[in-house]
Amino acid sequence: MADDQPENPYLELLARGAPAEAYERPVLRARADKAPAERLAALERAKLLALRVRGELEGRRRREAELSALFETAHDLAGLRDLDAVLQAIVQRARSLLGTEVAYLTLHDPTAGDTYMRVTDGSVSARFQQLRLAMGEGLGGLVAQTARPYVTDSYFDDPRFQHTHSIDAGVKDEGLVAILGVPLLLGSGVIGVLFAADRRARVFEREQISLLASFAAHAAVAIDTANLLAETRTALAELEAANEIIRDRSGVIERASDVHDRLTELVLRGGGVHDVADAVAEVLSGTVEFTEADRAPAAAVDRSRTDGHAVRYGEDWIAAVSAGGELLGALVLHGHPGLDPVDQRTLERAAMVTSLLLLARRSAGEAEQRVRGELLDDLLDAPDREPRLLRERAIRLRADLDAPHVVLAAGLDTPAAPAASGTSGTSGTSGTSGTDPGGDAPADEAADRQRLVSAASHLAATGHGLAAARDGGTVLLLPLAEGDTADALARRTARQLGTALHAPVTVGASAPVAGPAARPADVASGYAEARRCLAALRVLGRAGQGAAAEDFGFLGLLLGGTRDGAPDAARVQDFVHRTIGAVLDYDTRRGTDLVRTLDAYYASGMSPARTKDELHVHVNTVAQRLERVGRLLGPDWQSPSRALEIQLALRLHRLISAR
Repeated sequence: MADDQPENPYLELLARGAPAEAYERPVLRARADKAPAERLAALERAKLLALRVRGELEGRRRREAELSALFETAHDLAGLRDLDAVLQAIVQRARSLLGTEVAYLTLHDPTAGDTYMRVTDGSVSARFQQLRLAMGEGLGGLVAQTARPYVTDSYFDDPRFQHTHSIDAGVKDEGLVAILGVPLLLGSGVIGVLFAADRRARVFEREQISLLASFAAHAAVAIDTANLLAETRTALAELEAANEIIRDRSGVIERASDVHDRLTELVLRGGGVHDVADAVAEVLSGTVEFTEADRAPAAAVDRSRTDGHAVRYGEDWIAAVSAGGELLGALVLHGHPGLDPVDQRTLERAAMVTSLLLLARRSAGEAEQRVRGELLDDLLDAPDREPRLLRERAIRLRADLDAPHVVLAAGLDTPAAPAASGTSGTSGTSGTSGTDPGGDAPADEAADRQRLVSAASHLAATGHGLAAARDGGTVLLLPLAEGDTADALARRTARQLGTALHAPVTVGASAPVAGPAARPADVASGYAEARRCLAALRVLGRAGQGAAAEDFGFLGLLLGGTRDGAPDAARVQDFVHRTIGAVLDYDTRRGTDLVRTLDAYYASGMSPARTKDELHVHVNTVAQRLERVGRLLGPDWQSPSRALEIQLALRLHRLISAR
């Protein structure tokens, strides 16, 4: 029977992997059953054989696990992506297979000449994790120095290596007792040490030392591979950067050559400013536009003009376009903040070419400007000219003298600039843009006036108007766009001329002239009115500004008067309508007495009580009427300045109504 076979109990134990102490039980049972001596001897022999087989199986399983771990480590190295992750895996597997409480790895620091803690597993001490070991210090220093494995059963009792306070303190803080260290060899050099350690005394077997050495070899390969990969990546990155620089430089040189050829072609074929902007925009892969001087950011343009280079302005680049002392405009490169120095130079070269083109255009246009000045002189000095001839001359200059225009008198506000005379402009020294506007004036003053004439002529040409030097200043005849006013045109002209000349320019404007070709006499009257407005601006301390006669309220009646100084009926009616027209219209529509109430209110010293006696109405009625007046004229109708104008308008209304 099977029970009679002495080997059966041990086969069963081997099959189920029983612990070693279980192999004593069959012998003990047999003795308890008083088995014969032969059976007991057979059981002892079977037990020894079973234990030997069990040991062989345990060794095979252990070697299988070790080989499996080494295979997994090799697999990790084959797909190396993160050195830290690979080293951490090696330390974890070493700790697991050797059954230690702690495993760690140190690397050599060639700069400091020592080793430092790189990876730990199972460590709980921050001091231990920050240890550095010099050559020969501690067990790790001894391994690094000799390039041989070392093992100690009791670290603090081992005299073979040099004990230091810092290392011993870190080991004690971690609580380590038994430590095994093997070198990480790369060729004949040691690049680090791999450790396995316990917090209790133990003996590391030869197989365990060999296993840890195998892991150390893998770690050395991983570190070397990672270093080679890092060096390769760095070299590739540097090579790519160098190639990128070469490509960029090559592209920049090609773009510079391209823009040079294009700009040269533009100059030779007489291209315009916008052609230059388009060519540069295509080369720089951006949007480039030419901007008039008054529309460009003043601070950036001044800086570019002073430095002689394009300057950055927010997300844009601006290059001033100037000739001599005159600012002609600016080239603006939009949305291109990161501009290469060569591309910056390209923008600057384009600005220079633009200034040359503008100068060439100005030279070619000087004859046209003289013709414009002669036409304006004829309008001012010869009111009996044939309208048909005036229209034909204007058409050739792209001007429409049948449209509404405004006459403007402009003067530079420098210390030497004289106040404009209040007399008619036709009585002064007449001259065209080709004459010296300064007469016997000093050279600097004459140069300033000539610059004013040039800027005004350019403004008139771009605005389809006329300009000429006259009476020590400049006169302009500019079209009035629909919805625009003479006052707004005067202020805009003063600003544009002042920006172009970098000096304050005062501009006085006339009332609109309906059709200069049909009514040239109105142009001469308008010029006299504009000069009186210019003189008033200077007297009132508003030098460097622009205004029309209508901007001065009732004072505009005096400024806008005819040659004998008396305001004409149309201007009086206009003043009355602008001042109290809302009240007059309300009385007409509703049949009320608001105008009569206003007359009585001012005649009574602005007293509602005396006003109600004058009108023979209740004081509440007066209050209601005055409240209505306030809604029609605005909340400031009782302010001193408004009250003065309203009273003058009421008096003029009475005079007109009495005729």
